[in-house]
Amino acid sequence: MGHGGNVIAELTADHREVEEYFIRLRALPLGDKQRRDVLDDLTIELVRHSVAEEMYLYPAVREHVPGGGPMADKEIQEHAEVERVLKDLEDVDVDDARFDALVLKLITDVTEHVREEEQQLFPGLARACTSERLMELGDQVRRAKKVAPTRPHPSAPDTPPANKLLAPGAGLVDRVRDFVSGRGTS
Repeated sequence: MGHGGNVIAELTADHREVEEYFIRLRALPLGDKQRRDVLDDLTIELVRHSVAEEMYLYPAVREHVPGGGPMADKEIQEHAEVERVLKDLEDVDVDDARFDALVLKLITDVTEHVREEEQQLFPGLARACTSERLMELGDQVRRAKKVAPTRPHPSAPDTPPANKLLAPGAGLVDRVRDFVSGRGTS
């Protein structure tokens, strides 16, 4: 979290971090209890990343990129599906066969989403925005990740202004829960 640079560099660094979590998950044997810790860390990163994109990236895509509205809508819908999978994973033990099926779906969905963002959305945004605007968006995304929720909230609003109002409160509650439970400290 908080890699620096413009919004594209920031979010691309997040994508590489998520891919590292996927490698760690795949390296652990099926049923290994450490998979829960890795999944918790991955979930924290994915949720913060998604919330920050929904707060700042997608509104900028709508505003600056020709045809950006439908593109942003598609990305937000993909986030919603990933968030539902993450929520389902919260209630499944690592030695349950559903755990591995859900992890595979998560990896497949996120990998495709990242590919689309990096090959289509980011280049469109880079063409449409000044370097100053991209840096400003990077700063906004970094600030948003600091206060964003760390747990999936599939029914929470995913577009401004409601998400900008509610996300920090949900984030505070999530971080308190994480602190008390020790989640995300691996």
